[in-house]
Amino acid sequence: MNTHDEVLVSIRQIVRAIDLHSKQLNKNFGLTSPQLLLMRTIQASPKFTLSQLSHISNMSQATATSILDRLEKRGFIQRERDTKDKRKVHAVITQQGERILQQAPQLLQDDFIEQFQALDQWEQTQILSSLQRVSRMMNSAEIPPEDLLIALGSENIHFT
Repeated sequence: MNTHDEVLVSIRQIVRAIDLHSKQLNKNFGLTSPQLLLMRTIQASPKFTLSQLSHISNMSQATATSILDRLEKRGFIQRERDTKDKRKVHAVITQQGERILQQAPQLLQDDFIEQFQALDQWEQTQILSSLQRVSRMMNSAEIPPEDLLIALGSENIHFT
């Protein structure tokens, strides 16, 4: 097997693990990973516009808007117009949304997060750097690491 085939197998394993965790999250908690990701991003940075939220979460604006519609119907978020620029709309977590987020599990498996955080700082940085490079090589949009960590609810991980 070629090295690039082994890379593909590893990526598929990661995608499968994330997909299985997402299904379990939805089954046990009632929120999908994208819904929880958007809610955590809003909670961390309530001044983001809907366009910024979609970019940080790596979703199309239409997908993010559809997810926000469902979250708003459930009472977890509300949309507010910017006080200075009425063209801008921000999503804000409601009290009910805050309660849900306090109970919400991590977007990644707990054992992964524990193992990752147990690594030396340089190893964490090296893994992130490698994943970002793979993402760029696959023509994915790059998300700044700080924004990604906020979105994933892993702001306790720090990079040098």
